Amino acid sequence: MSDNERRQGQVRVSAADLPSLAGLLTLAVSVVTIAALYLARDLLIPLTLAVLLSFVLAPLVRLLRRARLPWPPAVLIAVLLALAVLLAVGGVIGAQIAGLADDLPRYETTIRKKIDTVQELTIGRVNRFLARIDELRGSKSALGGSSSISGGGEQSSGEGGSSDAASPDGDAAAASSKTAPTTILEKFLSPVLSPLATLGIVLVITLFILLQRDDLRDRFIRLVGARDLHRTTVALDEAVKRLSKYFLAQLALNTAFGVVIAVGLYFIGLPSPVLWGVVAGLCRFIPYIGAWIAAAFPLVLAAAVDPSWSTAAWTLALFVVAEPVMGQVIEPVVYGHSTGLSPVSVVVATIFWTWLWGPIGLILATPLTLCLVVLGRHVDRLEFLDVLLGDRPALSPIESFYQRMLAGDPDEAQDQAELLLRTRALSAYYDDIALKGLKLAAEDASREAISMAQLLSIRDAAQELVDELDEYDDAQPAAAEPPAEPVSSAPAASDATAPPEGHAGDGRRIGTVLCVPGVSPLDEAASAMLAQLLAKHGLAAQRLAGDRSSRTAIAALSPTDIAVVCISALETGRSHARLRLLVRRLRRRLPGAQIMIGLWAQSENGAQAADMVGEVGADRCVVSLAQAVRVCLDATASAATDLAEKDLGEAAVVGAATPPLRIKTAGAGAG
Repeated sequence: MSDNERRQGQVRVSAADLPSLAGLLTLAVSVVTIAALYLARDLLIPLTLAVLLSFVLAPLVRLLRRARLPWPPAVLIAVLLALAVLLAVGGVIGAQIAGLADDLPRYETTIRKKIDTVQELTIGRVNRFLARIDELRGSKSALGGSSSISGGGEQSSGEGGSSDAASPDGDAAAASSKTAPTTILEKFLSPVLSPLATLGIVLVITLFILLQRDDLRDRFIRLVGARDLHRTTVALDEAVKRLSKYFLAQLALNTAFGVVIAVGLYFIGLPSPVLWGVVAGLCRFIPYIGAWIAAAFPLVLAAAVDPSWSTAAWTLALFVVAEPVMGQVIEPVVYGHSTGLSPVSVVVATIFWTWLWGPIGLILATPLTLCLVVLGRHVDRLEFLDVLLGDRPALSPIESFYQRMLAGDPDEAQDQAELLLRTRALSAYYDDIALKGLKLAAEDASREAISMAQLLSIRDAAQELVDELDEYDDAQPAAAEPPAEPVSSAPAASDATAPPEGHAGDGRRIGTVLCVPGVSPLDEAASAMLAQLLAKHGLAAQRLAGDRSSRTAIAALSPTDIAVVCISALETGRSHARLRLLVRRLRRRLPGAQIMIGLWAQSENGAQAADMVGEVGADRCVVSLAQAVRVCLDATASAATDLAEKDLGEAAVVGAATPPLRIKTAGAGAG
């Protein structure tokens, strides 16, 4: 905003400050989708159950197909088998509930005694304590109040008795209505008709989904990925296999959990153990709290059945042992230590789907959320679902490093680095994470997204991180070392980027390696990393500060001490001229040194790395710190070899020019 506009109080808003049309459209679509899910839940719940059931039955259909059955009979057999299992489970549940209802009156006495015991232990003691206080105070108001209360109770009970005795005709009419056939049908069939209707709809939809699987797949591909058939087909097949595997594994684990609970309750002696096993298996579809919800019903029944508390204690112990073993031991082995969902997303999704679809949504929350995550991983427009709900890190290690440097928090970056250094060498961490993170900062600086003050702060934070990591050796951790392979005489193509293996005791090395930053302040951090790695491999390294890369600083360098010069260059887009001048000054002052340019975070076979040598006049170009260390090791070893050969040659010349020393002995003189 110009000074004239500021004086006139006018503010000009750019187009970037206005809400984007795409954002508003996404918000509108989200609101409409949520409203449709809520209003059409009676239609969508059976459809969702059918889709999930088709994922469960798909492996069974493929198994029947391998037995040479045609596709329609295989689908029909799978659906009929699912119907038989569901009806069998429903029948067992009904029989168990009926038997439990018949036995409930027998438990009434035990329940009343335990309630009286609990009241005696709590309310009775409190009342006796209060009465004792009143006696000590000499107050008699409590006695009068209790008598008046008892009189009122008698009067109310009398009135209640008169009201109960009234209208005998009404009682007869109620009794006759209870025995009417329509009332009996309404009482026993109405709760069953709705689930049976839903079950029939689900099975019919499942049948058609399995029969028309290929056609539905082709239509889905046509809608979302007709332009890239290969990628869409691979993604769809992977998603279907993953969902089928997950649903089958979850169904098997929850069924096994229910069986364990049923068997355990049977040996404990609790009535209707099969019922509570089925309830435990179903409730375990609810994440985190499902097993404990299922435990509440058997615990109440155990307290009612046994006059003592031993049955309830054994029942509680069964759930306390079974749930952690299933959740912490067996599930990680089956799921591969992760279901693909973050814990926060599971909780939020459970609340969301329960609000939308009630108890069915509570059970279907995890499968539906997993479907959305898989969809987000394979559809670009829905990638936000994977970011919000998935368990993969939202930021890559490179982005996380840059974000921590940008926030001026090297401590958290150090925690991340120490975690990564458990499986990689220090040079590999610098090349793969740190330098690429600094490259992101250099790109933001080139487009003026960050200020110079922020750039200097990133440099200081990176140098502080380098100092903190000085205790780590540049060697592959023993736990992460690959199996030994035969060593060939010729180096492999990947040796240039492999961690260097030279150390201080690997032979005589002479000469200092000069680490010179290029143009950006971030190059100083890269030079610090290189100097640290060179020191760990037994080389003498000297750093030249960025503000000292001038004629005066270069003129003060010793030409005889420096063998290799490495110029760090993270940002090379607009700095070719300055790098060329810097190489020219170094060449005049250090004519015998080898000068190389380090294009950190560049591709090894990139055109920029290949053309940089000729453009700036350097001897060679490297693209990683590991490669730079290897070059420096070779250069210093070569210089030591040349010096040794020179010393041997000079010694030979001196020996040839000097006459042999003659020693006269006593015996010779006598002769």
